[in-house]
Amino acid sequence: MNDVRLNSILDNDFYKITMQNAVVKLFPGSIVKYEFINRGKHHFPEGFDAALREAVNKMAELKLTKDEKKFMARTCPYIDLPYLDFLEGYHYDPSEVKIRQEGGDLSVTVEGLWYRTILWEVPLLALISELHYEMNHMERDSNEVVMKKTIEKAESLGRLGVTFAEFGTRRRHSYKVQNLVMEALTQKKDNTFIGSSNVHFAMKYGVKPIGTHAHEWFMFHAAEYGFKMANELALEHWVDVYRGDLGVALSDTYTTDVFFQQFDKKFAKLFDGVRHDSGDPLEFADKTIAHYQKNGINPMFKYIIFSDALNLEKVEEITNYCRGKIGISFGIGTNLTNDVGLKPMNIVMKLIGVQAPNKEWIPTVKLSDEHGKYTGDPKMIELAKEFLRIKD
Repeated sequence: MNDVRLNSILDNDFYKITMQNAVVKLFPGSIVKYEFINRGKHHFPEGFDAALREAVNKMAELKLTKDEKKFMARTCPYIDLPYLDFLEGYHYDPSEVKIRQEGGDLSVTVEGLWYRTILWEVPLLALISELHYEMNHMERDSNEVVMKKTIEKAESLGRLGVTFAEFGTRRRHSYKVQNLVMEALTQKKDNTFIGSSNVHFAMKYGVKPIGTHAHEWFMFHAAEYGFKMANELALEHWVDVYRGDLGVALSDTYTTDVFFQQFDKKFAKLFDGVRHDSGDPLEFADKTIAHYQKNGINPMFKYIIFSDALNLEKVEEITNYCRGKIGISFGIGTNLTNDVGLKPMNIVMKLIGVQAPNKEWIPTVKLSDEHGKYTGDPKMIELAKEFLRIKD
């Protein structure tokens, strides 16, 4: 018996909550499928599937507490009260999750109504990561070392004068390590730490939950409306729901170049900024600045959130390059919650299909700014590249 489990229904990334709110409103009948992708080719020990199943089954017991509901209502006024009532009545349904293991290979899929299944991805990845370290008996750094490393990073970022958030739930070493990191980051009130993507920890430590939408928002729109309309309709629907709040647009689901073709003056003015998640960050900064200038917008009134595999060296390089050109902030994930003397896992879970009205599955794809991060059905990837005129 393992003791790895989730303690709160809000132990999840904020953008899952914000997307679920939008899905409940706009796409309540849509059925989707997700799949676990073991990018790092990690080996899972015997019995891993049973341990994961046990942890997943326990998630059915999670419920939004009255205090959690009050925190959400107070902190996120742009989320409707009817949605919070819905979340209060929501519970995970473990039958939506299929887990299989063959030798050292693990297969995890999730299938069901999008508004229900959207919350599974992040906790599943967090559980897989934590169980991996526990069942392989891998010893991490001590609590004191984890805290010391985190404080040193926060001090370095403070000296750079840049704001940053903790984005590390999905590939954290463990709940305990993420808790230590959050404790360290909130010890000093004068640092530049501004919040966490994890809603549970944001509440626990009295900071802001941070996030807007993920790649799946755009991937769904491509499956539903076609590749050419995906970015535009995904942004339009986001504005319809949030009316100017949560105004950071994710740019690289179908490459940044294609995104900026559709991120016209209306969207460039409506959204506060954009998020960088793949490809060369300095090249992305140049493209973003040029796009705002071309549309007559002062880039210093907008900002980029950088969130792609960041460490202190990358943050410093980006800061020195962008300072005085455009506003910047950073979302740091694995380098905060899994810097414990062990190799972090390289795992993801992606939306892989949307069910059409005739019950056929439409495969979804993501064409990020790094070819190695292309995900999805190979035929559909080629089709998307052809439609969007993307050349390798």
